[in-house]
Order: sequence, then structure tokens, then C-alpha cells
Amino acid sequence: MKEPRPLGFAVPNWQAPPRPSGDILDGRYVRLEPLNAEAHAALLFRAYQDADWVWDYMPYGPFHSAAQYHRWVRETVANPDHFFYVIFDKTKGRFAGVASYLRIAPEAGSIEVGNINFAPVLQGTPAATEAMFLMMQWAFEAGYRRYEWKCDALNAPSRRAAQRLGFSYEGVFRQALVYKGRNRDTAWFAVIDKDWPALRSAFDVWLSPGNFDDAGQQRERLSDMTQLVRVASDPKQG
Repeated sequence: MKEPRPLGFAVPNWQAPPRPSGDILDGRYVRLEPLNAEAHAALLFRAYQDADWVWDYMPYGPFHSAAQYHRWVRETVANPDHFFYVIFDKTKGRFAGVASYLRIAPEAGSIEVGNINFAPVLQGTPAATEAMFLMMQWAFEAGYRRYEWKCDALNAPSRRAAQRLGFSYEGVFRQALVYKGRNRDTAWFAVIDKDWPALRSAFDVWLSPGNFDDAGQQRERLSDMTQLVRVASDPKQG
């Protein structure tokens, strides 16, 4: 008799989670709301001005007029393949970036976060970290099993951010895309549902006011806490 072959573990009572539908995600430092061209495009364009480098690894941009960016936002949010949020930084009282869900596959329980573009004023702040936490939290609480992060393999800041946020490295897809006339190898990272409880605890500790001194400097590093959860580290980051 032929030996039984290995099979994946059972997922009893599996039900596909909902697609993102526009829930406002409200935190201590940020509020995320659905991106809207009329309400947000002009404000975001000003936030990105004089920082063309923020578009280096994006398949679009930079935009050299408010009208051009407004048109891009209007056309982009009409595409049902992704769902964009605008990020309002409560500490600075301004809209300062965007991020989206994409590759949304409820039937597989998989969703990706991407199109992450933070204005310089938002980068490296607790508000930026909380924005990513809130999007991850929504996905797992909605019932997704897998939360993905992908970036140009040459984008070292994005790879560092993924690892700091607790995403486990899964490899590089060579020559995955061509954009802006250039090759892109794509680095893959993911968090799965069994990682989430420990990661949520790490975010809760890191984002708490007690983790920052009077000068706003962190007492504990998020990367030190998420390192305990990651199953694989990015060889480019250690």
C-alpha cells in the first residue's frame, strides 16, 4: 500500500473575511481614513513637495503639479483592486502620507499592505509606526490569515521597516517587475495570524506613552521585541 502523502493542516470552519470597506482606523497618534482626491490631494501634494526622492521606488510619481497629483489620486481610488488610506498625523495636525491594501484575496485569507508613501515629516515617527499597526490590526481582526509586505529588493529602508514591524523574510523574486524602465527584484515578507498576538503585544508596549522619555526618545526598540516573533530574518538586515 502506498504511504500517505503529507497534507496541509486542517482549517476548520474557514470563512473568507470581508474586503476593506472604509472603516476609519483611529489611534493615539494617527487617524486613517479613505483617501479622497477632493479632500486630500492638495494637502498631500504640499506635504511631498521638495522631496522627489520619496517616489524613487514607486511605479508612479514624482508629480510636479497639484493638478497632476489630484488626477492620479482620483483615478487610483476608483480602482477596486486596492484600497487607499490617507494618514492624518494628530501630533502635527496634518495629512502626511498614504498606504493601501492590495492583492486582496479574501478566498485565500491573504492581503498585502503597500503603496506606502510617507512625507518626510511623518517618517521615523511613532505616528508612522502606529499607522502600520492599525492596518495590520484591521486585517487580522477581520479574519485574514496572511499579511504581506513586498518591496524593491534594493529599497533598504523598506526592508528595514518590514523587519522592524515584525514581518518575516520570505525571499527575493528575481526580475519580478519592470517599472520606470528599470528592473525590479522583489523582496517578500509576511506576518501570519499565529504571529499576531505576540506582535500586537509588542506594538502596544512600544506605542504606549511610557515608552518615550520627555524628549520623545524611545526607551525600548520595537525591533528588539519583534525579533522574538519573526521566524526568518532578512539577510540584508541581520
